[in-house]
Amino acid sequence: MNIFERDSFETFAGNLPHGFIVHQWGGASVAKVGSGDRAKIFAIFSDGDGDGPAISFKCSDMSFDLLKDEHGVRPAPYLARAKWVEVEPEAALDADLLSAYIVQAHALAFQSLPKTLRIALGPIA
Repeated sequence: MNIFERDSFETFAGNLPHGFIVHQWGGASVAKVGSGDRAKIFAIFSDGDGDGPAISFKCSDMSFDLLKDEHGVRPAPYLARAKWVEVEPEAALDADLLSAYIVQAHALAFQSLPKTLRIALGPIA
């Protein structure tokens, strides 16, 4: 699976528990977890700044500190203060590691949902 292909990204992120994809912000594929207007974003596939695709996702504090200085990874524009990174295809992350970070982003977003919604949705693991 090449997660830097839109269809692969959408299939992977959209099939995580309680996950779904919406298209917004100029055609970006936005991965959310939750329900309706109370859903939280955990990853975004965009066409980048004309340089090809990019994937942005939420990180833990430690992951953000480790990733932001890696080749092909940078703090995500507009979202860095919330510990998001943007990854380009030439990044030094293999597909399995990138997928694991997206799963972690999904879990972080799920944990930020209101407790009543988390209970209603059921576990993610």
